[in-house]
Amino acid sequence: MFVKQFLTGGDRNFGYLVADEATKQALVIDPSYAPDTIVEFARGQGYEIVYVFCTHGHYDHTNGNATLQRLTGKRALLFGDVAPLEEGNSTTGVQVADGARFPLGNLEVLIIHTPGHSDDAICIYVEDAGSGDRAVFTGDTLFVGKVGGTDYGINARIEYESLHHKLLTLPDETRVFPGHNVGVAPESTIGHERTTNPFLVQPNFEAFLHLKKTWTAYKLEHGIA
Repeated sequence: MFVKQFLTGGDRNFGYLVADEATKQALVIDPSYAPDTIVEFARGQGYEIVYVFCTHGHYDHTNGNATLQRLTGKRALLFGDVAPLEEGNSTTGVQVADGARFPLGNLEVLIIHTPGHSDDAICIYVEDAGSGDRAVFTGDTLFVGKVGGTDYGINARIEYESLHHKLLTLPDETRVFPGHNVGVAPESTIGHERTTNPFLVQPNFEAFLHLKKTWTAYKLEHGIA
């Protein structure tokens, strides 16, 4: 499995190209401010872009969709969308919903609905069963050493459930690729986040929420940017 991370612009947004190197099939995640750069790279490597996904509908993740569709003919899919009718496409009619699966050459793409930061937030889990490689693209749900912004009410609770009952059930070796370069590193693993992320080591929701409320002071105390 090949993964290319692009720092696309905006608020340190990341976009991604993920490819099966054997079949040259690829997907794009959150093309945002640099769809042309991602498409140019894919073409230079001989990759065929089969899917485009956005982790959620906020403008900074979707503003490149129209340009990418013009360049590739592929419409970006968000939570709730249905894969369009395309000749030879086995996923035609498949809805982007929790548990939906999309083949990508020898890889498999799993959609994980992770609301909290936004109602339509998804994480995109890609697995190569042959090699055992695994990666999850977490949008604004999970950053490296941080979590996505929410209110202090129901959305914080929903995010907590998404993190613990969805993302932390993934194998520890799963590589984590966030939607912004706002954490302590541009990538991580589920196992590393499980044991080091200040939000994920909290013993319960109340402690998680308290950290959200006092995060500015916590960052200053611990020297976190």
